[in-house]
Amino acid sequence: MDLLEIMRNRRSVRSYTDEAVSEEALDHILKAGLLSASGKNLKPWEFIVVRDKAVLAKLSKSRAAGAAMIEHADCAVVVAGDTEKTDVWTEDCSVAMANMHLMADCLGVGSCWVQGRLRETSDARPTEDYIRELLGIPGKYAVEAILSLGMTAEHPDAHTLDELPMEKIHREKF
Repeated sequence: MDLLEIMRNRRSVRSYTDEAVSEEALDHILKAGLLSASGKNLKPWEFIVVRDKAVLAKLSKSRAAGAAMIEHADCAVVVAGDTEKTDVWTEDCSVAMANMHLMADCLGVGSCWVQGRLRETSDARPTEDYIRELLGIPGKYAVEAILSLGMTAEHPDAHTLDELPMEKIHREKF
């Protein structure tokens, strides 16, 4: 499968089976994140792997909406960035998230990006504060997002190249 085909097939998956994500698959997903490009090769990210079901249930409450699937995931990867290392930690962490998202789909593992930065819990508490306290994340690290992972119960259909918004491509000038 070529990269464009992999990208076409990658979809957010929010429903998972009870089957565990293998350690081998998880290892590949994490290595895909570690291999990501970053500004000046500073790699400001840290990955926190969560498999404990009680903690996953608490992570599912980290957002007012859009995080419920984490409770039913086999595991999740919280991505945090070192804000003292670089001013582009958000971009660098986003690249790592995207690479892990793509690798998961390649391996038949369902995944969903749950944004943490600039989001709130149902009681209007910053999602980042909630996750920082739950996982003991030091102050110089900011939470970018959570990647939920589980074996796919339902995989949405792949995108088609015909549906791409080609009008968003500009050449030479806007």
